[in-house]
Amino acid sequence: MNWETHRVFNQPKPLSNSNLFLSDTALREAVTRQHAAWDLDVLASLGQQLGSAESLELGRLANANPPDLLRFEPTGEPLDDVRFHPAWHLLMQGLVANRVHNLPWEEEARLGSSVARAARFVLHAQVEAGTLCPITMTHGAIPLLKQSLPRAFEAWLGPLMSDRYDPHLLPGDKKRGLLIGMGMTEKQGGSDVLSNTTTARAMEGRGPGKAYRLVGHKWFFSVPQSDAHLVLAQAEGGLSCFFLPRVLPNGERNHVRIQRLKDKLGNRSNASSEVEFFDAVGWLLGEEGEGVRHILKMGSHTRFDCALGSHAMMRRAFSVALYHAFQRQAFGKPLIEQPLMRQVLSRMALRLEGQTALLFRLAHARGREGDAAEQVFCRVLTPAAKFEVCRQGMPFVAEAMEVLGGIGYCEESELPRLYREMPVNSIWEGSGNVMCLDVLRSLKKLPSAVDEVHRRLHQVRGQNRLFDRAVRQFSQRLRRGEEAQARTLASQLFNLFAAAEMLEFCSPPLADAWCRLTLDARGDSLIDERLGQQLLERAIGAQ
Repeated sequence: MNWETHRVFNQPKPLSNSNLFLSDTALREAVTRQHAAWDLDVLASLGQQLGSAESLELGRLANANPPDLLRFEPTGEPLDDVRFHPAWHLLMQGLVANRVHNLPWEEEARLGSSVARAARFVLHAQVEAGTLCPITMTHGAIPLLKQSLPRAFEAWLGPLMSDRYDPHLLPGDKKRGLLIGMGMTEKQGGSDVLSNTTTARAMEGRGPGKAYRLVGHKWFFSVPQSDAHLVLAQAEGGLSCFFLPRVLPNGERNHVRIQRLKDKLGNRSNASSEVEFFDAVGWLLGEEGEGVRHILKMGSHTRFDCALGSHAMMRRAFSVALYHAFQRQAFGKPLIEQPLMRQVLSRMALRLEGQTALLFRLAHARGREGDAAEQVFCRVLTPAAKFEVCRQGMPFVAEAMEVLGGIGYCEESELPRLYREMPVNSIWEGSGNVMCLDVLRSLKKLPSAVDEVHRRLHQVRGQNRLFDRAVRQFSQRLRRGEEAQARTLASQLFNLFAAAEMLEFCSPPLADAWCRLTLDARGDSLIDERLGQQLLERAIGAQ
C-alpha cells in the first residue's frame, strides 16, 4: 500500500549563515558617516560570525534552558548561586571579547569608538538579547567607577577593562574579567526610587569610599551573579549610591540572599532576581544624597542601549520576514512580488532606515563628552529614542510574524522569542511615560536645550514641506509644554531628528518617504515601486 500522504514543498528555509553587517546597507553607511570606518573590517567579520547557524543556535539554547537558582550546598550551607546553560557562557565570552562592555572607555581618545561599540551591540542583539543585560550595566557603570571607585577596590579597574570573561566566584581583584549589575527597584517604588526603604548605616565614619551596612530588599536585582552591584539606599544624608561586591575583599560572601529568580515573559536566558540585604556591606560612591544623580548618569547609557537593542531585534525580525518573502510562493508568484506585501516590507525597511540614521548620530554625540552642545543633544534625544524605538518594536515584530503566517507564530521560528523580548526594553530603565516626562523636563530645565533643538532642525529646513510644517507644530506644542502632550512631543522629536539626518545624508526620495511615513498626519502615502525596490535592495546589502 502507498502510505505517502503529501510532499513538502514551498516551505522557505530559515535565515542562517548570513552576514549581519554586510547585509545592512544603512548600518554600514551610518558607521562610516559617524567616524567609525576604522572598525569596518572587524564589524564585517563579526557580522559573519554572529549570522552563522552556530551562533543563532547558541541564542536559542540559552533561552530554551533558562538559569536555575541553587539555594544550598550539599552540606546545607547557603549557596545563593545561579547556574547557566553553557550557551550563555559562550555568548558572554563573545560579547566581552568584542569589548561591547568597555570599548568607548578603553578607546576614549579615538573618534567614533562609541559608534563602533553601538554597531557591535546591534549585531550581538540580533542573536540573543538576555546576555546584553550584564553587558550594558557594566558599560554604564564603568565611567562612574573610574571616578569614584573606593580605594579598597582600585585593583578592579584592570579586570573591568579586560577582554576576558570570568564567571568564577572569587574576589574581584583575583579575576581576569568583571561584570557589574544594578539594584534600584523596590516593591513599593518602581521608577519612584525616592521611596526606597533600604537603609545604610556607616560602619566607621561617613563619606565617599567608606563602608556601610545595608538592610532592606530589591524587587528587581539584575544579574545576581555579577561581581558587584550599584544599589540605592537611604543614608543619613539622603538617597545614596553604594558599591556592593558579591564577594568581600576578605573572601567572604556578602550578606545578600537571593529570594527567587523572576519568571518573566521574555529575557529568559538572563537571571533577574529578588534579594534581601542582611547587613550587606557596601561602599559609598560620591557623597551621601547623590544617589539619583549618579544613577541618572549610568541610566543614560543603559537607556540608549534599550533603544539599540529594540532596533536590532526589529532588524532581525525584518530580515527573517524578507528572506521568507523571497522564497514563499503565494497565488502564483513569490510573496516579494505581491504589491501589497512589497508595501508592507518597504515600510518596514524605511522605518529601520530612519532609526539607524538617528541612533548612530546619537551614538557619535555620546562619544563627544567635551562638547556641551552634543551633550545637550544626548540629554534630550536619548529618552526620546528609547521611547519611540522601543514602543515601535512590538507591532513591528508582529508584522514580521504575519509575513511568515502560522510558522512565524510557532517556537521553531525566531520571531516568538523576539516578540517576547520587546516589552522589556520599554519597561526597563523607565517606562514610556517616564521617558517622555524626562524629555519634557530636559527641554524646560536645560538652559540651551530649546535653542539647540531649533538650531539643529532649522539647518535642514526648506527641503521638505512636511518637515517644515512638523517643525512649526512641534515648536507650538513645545511652547505650551503640557505634560499630557509629552508622548506626542517625544515621538515627534525623534521623528523630526531622524528626518533631519535623512534629509542631510540620504537620497531625496528616501528622506521624503520618511517624512511622509512619520510626519504626515494622513500617513497613508504609498511607497512607489522604484523606491520600494531601492529599500529592499539596501536591506539585502552587499553580501
